[in-house]
Amino acid sequence: MALKATIFKAELQIADMDRNHYGDYSLTLARHPSETDERMMVRLLAFALHAEEGLGFGKGLCVDDEPDLWIKDLTGDIRLWIDVGLPDEKWMRKACNRAARVVVISYGGRQADVWWEQIRGKLSRSDNLTVLNLPQEASQAMAQLASRTMRLQCTIQDGQVWLGDGERTVATELARCFPVAA
Repeated sequence: MALKATIFKAELQIADMDRNHYGDYSLTLARHPSETDERMMVRLLAFALHAEEGLGFGKGLCVDDEPDLWIKDLTGDIRLWIDVGLPDEKWMRKACNRAARVVVISYGGRQADVWWEQIRGKLSRSDNLTVLNLPQEASQAMAQLASRTMRLQCTIQDGQVWLGDGERTVATELARCFPVAA
């Protein structure tokens, strides 16, 4: 018998001063049985960082052809493809060929550093790719905010991100791995 996804509800208030985007979102996140709270909260953070009309969650870990989040235009073309974690380099190249813009948010501390060192040279010609790294302390602290019903606030200013539930707040900054800022 297959295990079913656990459903999480999130009321998310976003104040993104870097992009001048403000909004309230009612989100439903399905957490696959093999997914951790940490990964689910990184997906939620990815939503907050890229929130705009049309952004939605993919079908999850059980579907190979979909990202964690994406935006499709009216013709079905993929404008934005977002994956979290440490995706395979071939998967990333495939995403770069299918979407106008691809964002990967890696996390996991030393494991993420080793992953990036191994694949970065193979992706140097991917001009529509952005790779960001979330510090391990932040992703683990965000996992502590996870609950079946969440009311969260996310503020983004000058590259700094604050995610909180009214009692606890996680402050962090994502490091840009690729492209390297000039």
